Parts: sequence; C-alpha cells; structure tokens
Amino acid sequence: MSDFSEELKGPVTDDEVETSVLTGAGMHFPWLQTYVETVAIGGKRKKDFAQTTSACLSFVQEALLKHQWQQAAEYMYSYFQTLEDSDSYKRQAAPEIIWKLGSEILFYHPKSNVETFNTFADRMKNIGVMNYLKISLQHALYLLHHGMLEDAKRNLSEAETWRHGENTSSRGILINLIQAYKGLLQYYTWSKKKMELSKLDKDDYAYNAVAQDVFNHSWKTSANISALIKIPGVWDPFVKSYVEILYQIVPSHKLMLEFHTLLRKSEKEEHHKLGLEVLFGVLDFAGCTKNITAWKYLAKYLKKTLMGNHLAWVQDEWNSRKNWWPSFHFSYFWAKSDWKEDTALACEKAFVAGLLLGKGCRYFRYILKQDHQILGKKIKRMKRSVKKYSIVNPRLSY
Repeated sequence: MSDFSEELKGPVTDDEVETSVLTGAGMHFPWLQTYVETVAIGGKRKKDFAQTTSACLSFVQEALLKHQWQQAAEYMYSYFQTLEDSDSYKRQAAPEIIWKLGSEILFYHPKSNVETFNTFADRMKNIGVMNYLKISLQHALYLLHHGMLEDAKRNLSEAETWRHGENTSSRGILINLIQAYKGLLQYYTWSKKKMELSKLDKDDYAYNAVAQDVFNHSWKTSANISALIKIPGVWDPFVKSYVEILYQIVPSHKLMLEFHTLLRKSEKEEHHKLGLEVLFGVLDFAGCTKNITAWKYLAKYLKKTLMGNHLAWVQDEWNSRKNWWPSFHFSYFWAKSDWKEDTALACEKAFVAGLLLGKGCRYFRYILKQDHQILGKKIKRMKRSVKKYSIVNPRLSY
C-alpha cells in the first residue's frame, strides 16, 4: 500500500478491527482485508491483483450510483492498491480516478468534513502531480462551496505559481482558469469593499483608506482575468466581472458597449439601470463623442427606459451632467459640424438631446430643420417621440 493509504489508517478499537479504520478527522474506512487479498467473483475466489482492483472499482462505481457513500468509502480504501500496479498505464491513470471518485465520496459522506477533504486533496496533489492543477482548482471550488474564500484564494495562488513538466495547451488553459477564478474571488472582495465605501461619507477619516483598497483590488482583478478574454470560449461570468471592474477604472473602454449589451439582456432591473449608467459614462469622454454606436445605444435605451416608467433613472444620470453636457455635446456649433460630417450620427445625437433637453434644444432644432430625403421620415418620428417622452417641460428652452 502507498504512503497515502497508510496515512488513512488510525488507531482501531477491538470492536472495529474487522470492519473499519478511523481517521483523525472521524471518517471510517473499513479494512476489507478480504478484498485486498482476494475477491469473490462468480462464486470463485481469485488472487489476481488486476481482478481485485478492477472489482473494487466496479464496487465503488455501483455504490456511488446508489448513493451508498459509506460502502463506496470502504471499497475505495481497497482500490488504493492500484497505485502499485505493475501495469504502468493503470498506475499512471490511478491518481486521477482515485481523486475523482474519492472527492465525490468525501463531498457527500455524512461523516466527512473540510479537514478530511483538505488532507485528501493535498495528498492527491503530491501523488498525481500531472493532475496537480486540476485538483487544485477543484479543491478551491470545494472551499468556496463551504464559504472559505481566503483558503480558496490561497490554494489558487499556490497553484498559479506551480511548475512541473512541460508546458502544454491544456496546462495553459488550466493556469488561465486558475487565474480567472482567483480574479473572481478578488472581484467579490472588491464588490464588498465598494459597498463599504458607498456607505462612508467622503469626509470620513476611513474613506481614503477604503477607496485605495477598492482601487488596489480592481487592478488585481483586472490582471488575473484580462488574459482569459483573449482565448476563444464562453467566459461570461469572468468577462462580466472584468468589464465591471474596467468600468470603474476606465469608463470609456471599448468593452463598455459590450458590457451594456450584456446588462441589457439581463433579467435583473438593477442591471438595466447600470446599463444606462454605462452608456452615459462612455459619452462623458471626449474620445467617444463621435462614437455613433454609443449614441445609437443611448438613443434607443433612453426611449425604452422612459417608456418603461423609469424617469428617475434618467434624472439620476442627467442631474450631474445637465450643466456641462449641453455645451459639450449639444451646442449649435456641434449640430452644424456633426450634420456636415455624419448625418446619421447627428440624428442619433439630436434624439438624445431632444429627450434630455426638450424640443427647444438648439442641437435638436437645427437637425429638425434640415432637409434630407433619406432621413426625413426618421426625423419626423424623432420629433413625435421627443414630444411624448422628453424629460423636461416642453415650454422650457435651452
């Protein structure tokens, strides 16, 4: 038997000597010496090593299917001997099989606990070094399931720096996943810190320290997840976290429009509100003033938001901008310039201007007066919508 299986043995009472072994963590693994030496198959007893381990594996699988966790643990104990199989292929494959079956048993066994699982995982990492990264990732997920965030993060950090053997594509993907999950944990910490910061007054003595902490966590999260989004695949949970962090650091980043699209598709109202906030944030920056996609999204989303009776959402965003957006985006000068350079852009901006500033807005009035054969119908529809949904009193002029 291997050193690992020996580790599972513990002091046994006279009553238990024929049936089980007690680990320090309280798990019972019956000795089943009869199965180690021989196994009953079809009424005959055979001492063949391969048949013994093969039978044990079958017993384990059958017990798992029936959710007989104690029996599965008993058979699993005997299956450890396959680590010394003379067949090199079986010997190399054994650690992964033992880990997969053993971890499932320990996850569901009524007498299992975190200490037992940790011991098992750590031993398996050393026995099956080729599976070190997989086991580390699954171990971290187990710890997360039990709310042990710091332990999970430490586990992932150790795996991130682990080096053994040749670099392969599969290993590269695992490293990226480990870094991504580490980033996700940092994102969670960042979210908690951000919530803590929102409850503090800017004059509070602790505000600056918490704000710096939030900023530090945002960069750590970004560093761990950024590499993942360059790899083809479905990484939505990681990408959303990464983009939300980016939004706090660089609101004008090119990924913000994709972030808005994700938020728009969400079923959560809070995400819809954030989707509006993201669009306003993008257009706060001079480098985005000519971004027709951003203006299209904002024009359409503003109307949808107002039609959905969320005037307060729009007012929340507009109140901090109404003193500078009119001259920054919607002046008479910009109306003439935009119409000359890009009529489609000018129409989208005019619609937004009309909804936010009313039909008296100079930008809106200028575009409305232009004669354009193709855009004529669109301008008329825009005029009707502004009249119906503008957030200001139509009698006011800007």
